[in-house]
Amino acid sequence: MESFPRSIRGSRGFDSSRITRSNSRNSLFTDRTTSRRNIRDNARLAAGSFLDRQGLLLTISVPGQAMAKKTLNARLGILGGISILGATGIVHPWSTAAFRASVVQGIEVAAAQGQNVIVLTTGGRTERFAMEELSHLAPVCFVQMGDFLRPALDTVVEQGISHVVIGAMVGKLAKMAQGETITHANRNPVDMHGLAEIAVMAGAPVAARDAIREGRMARYAGERMDALGLGEIFHHALARRVVETLAGRYPGRFTLQVLVCDFEGRKITEVV
Repeated sequence: MESFPRSIRGSRGFDSSRITRSNSRNSLFTDRTTSRRNIRDNARLAAGSFLDRQGLLLTISVPGQAMAKKTLNARLGILGGISILGATGIVHPWSTAAFRASVVQGIEVAAAQGQNVIVLTTGGRTERFAMEELSHLAPVCFVQMGDFLRPALDTVVEQGISHVVIGAMVGKLAKMAQGETITHANRNPVDMHGLAEIAVMAGAPVAARDAIREGRMARYAGERMDALGLGEIFHHALARRVVETLAGRYPGRFTLQVLVCDFEGRKITEVV
């Protein structure tokens, strides 16, 4: 009876397809082999001696179509429902490596669907902002890269994507402008002297420049420039520096657009 049940059929609510150029399996995807074994073992336990007379056809459905809309499955190429966990049945928080893998996978999925534009955002707020600004793009084009700038852009190049949009706020933009490839706050501090020089280019007086130099957060620089009525000019200059920095790292590999929003998700400026 090792092969029991002879047929397990997934019904409504199960993921049905993967749109990806990679067939590799990892912790982000359903482990079908283990899932089937768990189903088989529990069905055998429940059926008992009934199996001495005949087999069973199991049809399993879950309310997965609605639930899947709250997950990242569609961005990872898993369509039509939720994934049924199989390795242990226990959900563990994603590791940094797993999140990085999801960024790469998201870009690969978009490329496999023929998309030629990728919108990289640093979190939920910037993604909502970017989606409002670029509502004509398919949802699969939007990838939350978090702090993983370099893995995201390296994958863009590998997949031949021709246009990249970055949606971010002042803190992450400051890290990108100074050349950081991983923008996590614990990596390297923001170059406040560099921000002060950008502020001067935007028209900041000496007193504001000195105050920004002594500051500890990029947000302070933005707020100081806002108070002077120079916020838009400052953020535009910062975004322009990001474009220049990334163009130097990836010369001629893609065109780049930067969308900048404030901490309420309102647009400040953009650079093309």
